Amino acid sequence: MAQTERANFGSKLGIVLATAGSAVGLGNVWRFPTMAGENGGAAFILIYIGCVVLLGIPCMLNEFIIGRRAQANAARAYSQLAGGTPWRFIGYFGVFTGFLIASYYAVVSGWCLQYVYASVAGELTGDKDYVLKYFTDFSTNPWKPALWVVVFFLITHFVVVKGVEKGIERASKLMMPTLFILLIIIAVAACMLPGSSKGISFLLSPDFSKVDSETFLGALGQSFYSLSLGMGCLCTYASYFKRDTHLTKSAVQIVSLDTMVAILAGLMIFPAVFSVGGQPDAGASLVFITLPNVFSQAFAGIPVLGQAIAFLFYILLSLAALTSLISLHEVSTAFFHEELNVSRRKGASLVTVLCTVIGVLCSLSFCCSGLEVFGTKLFDVFDFMTGQIFLPVGGFLTCLFVGWYVPSRVLRDELTNGGTLRGRFFGVYLFCVRYVCPLCILLIFLHQFGVI
Repeated sequence: MAQTERANFGSKLGIVLATAGSAVGLGNVWRFPTMAGENGGAAFILIYIGCVVLLGIPCMLNEFIIGRRAQANAARAYSQLAGGTPWRFIGYFGVFTGFLIASYYAVVSGWCLQYVYASVAGELTGDKDYVLKYFTDFSTNPWKPALWVVVFFLITHFVVVKGVEKGIERASKLMMPTLFILLIIIAVAACMLPGSSKGISFLLSPDFSKVDSETFLGALGQSFYSLSLGMGCLCTYASYFKRDTHLTKSAVQIVSLDTMVAILAGLMIFPAVFSVGGQPDAGASLVFITLPNVFSQAFAGIPVLGQAIAFLFYILLSLAALTSLISLHEVSTAFFHEELNVSRRKGASLVTVLCTVIGVLCSLSFCCSGLEVFGTKLFDVFDFMTGQIFLPVGGFLTCLFVGWYVPSRVLRDELTNGGTLRGRFFGVYLFCVRYVCPLCILLIFLHQFGVI
């Protein structure tokens, strides 16, 4: 397909909102508050922001440069810059990683839709044991979670098949502002609860006594995963950027929005948790077990208000999941569309069918012992492979590729838009990509396997 025929985002706002939507996901609303709760609140946030500047922005720029330079899907983009060298396989690796993540990510996304329904139906009112039983019964049900996987992929397909500007960009312009509005509404409601000041203080007052090497490595890992690095999303979206897009400015804006969402999520969750005497380090059960009980207790005097807050919260989670799943879907859609030379509709349909089948199998692995690999649920296998192996490896190799193989004149040309912008921080960027980022990613990778 000729480059002149390639779709583009229609506006700078569309670029920022769509790409920020790719980065903003369940990791911001779920994983970030959990890690902050386990690592001293504001102390973790300060370290995280430092890691985002040190690691996140340079790695994001790497993918922006590759995608916009090539104006092609992630696999072809790397191949164009790598020529016939083995570096070209990094792009295929990213597409494969994004495809796998999309498949199992839809399982948790479907859970969010179930909880939207449950909050409206009043099924989440009860003590902690009841909420725990509700989640266990639902997640191990053989057909309900699978049905929501199908629904979520159909919604995603509807957006992606409409194209870049009329589908992805238009949806992002609607969903991202809605997401921010919901975040603010729920955060304000949570901060007005009796005893919520303890939660606000926990989030905004640094407790450096809880900071150790684990905190730094955790913040590094969170910055990497939260920004959708290493899964082909940013590279694919950057291929739709216009040539006059200011890459560095866009990266800073996207990272700022992503971090703001994560902090607002903390202001939404911790005041509510502290208001009922809960613990800030509830872990992964926070979203589907702890919070329903928190909303029920916190608004016990006005049950309808508790239901409304729960409904808005799970709508928020669903939107965050949808914006991320759209970008993951687009990675594979663009690949099939361009490499198989089929229409966008056919490429998107192929991705939807394949991902839905795998997603349903991952969902069924919670109730069917036959869907296990060496005693581990298929869902957990995909989660481990992509999150702890594929993403760090892909990010590490991309840093080496960009920092040591791609000519520095190409990098400078992209970052300065052909010399029309000042490249004041180009030397800093190149140093980070060549030395700092690979070292940080390697530390994360080794640490999670207990090597360091």
